[in-house]
Amino acid sequence: VNITINVSGTAMYYGMTIPYESQGAGSGVIFDEDDQYVYIVTNDHVVDGASSISISVTGIENISAEIVGTDSSNDIAVIKVLKSDLQAAGVDYKIAKFGDSDKFNVGQSVIAIGNALGEGKSATGGMISVLNKSLELEGKHLTVIQTSAPINPGNSGGALVNYDGEVIGINTAKTDTTVAEGMGYAIPSNTVKEIMEQLEKEG
Repeated sequence: VNITINVSGTAMYYGMTIPYESQGAGSGVIFDEDDQYVYIVTNDHVVDGASSISISVTGIENISAEIVGTDSSNDIAVIKVLKSDLQAAGVDYKIAKFGDSDKFNVGQSVIAIGNALGEGKSATGGMISVLNKSLELEGKHLTVIQTSAPINPGNSGGALVNYDGEVIGINTAKTDTTVAEGMGYAIPSNTVKEIMEQLEKEG
């Protein structure tokens, strides 16, 4: 899904306090449902500080979402939307299938899916470059999959999938440098599954 967040705050301008609101974009993956809600996993940094969150499955509708729980240390968050809102918008959806990230190999082809630059769904291809890579991201220590599939702003929280359509990771970051290219990172699906299920149950 495409995720849009609004962030409210204040700024000082010539000694006056001026309120402002900015907008950000990210991605998410539908992983569960119950009688009332559909549950979506994304990155913590996508929804952190949001005053409001909305999602779109097709890119047309705008459906309000709320946070279920977050794990900032692993950069995982779970949000939910009302099934009735999806039905009212005429949106069809499917629950994603998560693969076993311990069974994948370097060189295996993958596709990164997301909301690149906030412009709607996109897909980029590549391969698994490194498994179990240690990454320091804004003071957090993450163990990630490195991929050559381009991951752009707005792709955070989206799916890294294999050619069977299984989610093997959640896109989280890329190396932002002119020295190296093709270094994107995803949180492995086995890590994501454990955390998202805990957040769904316990908040």
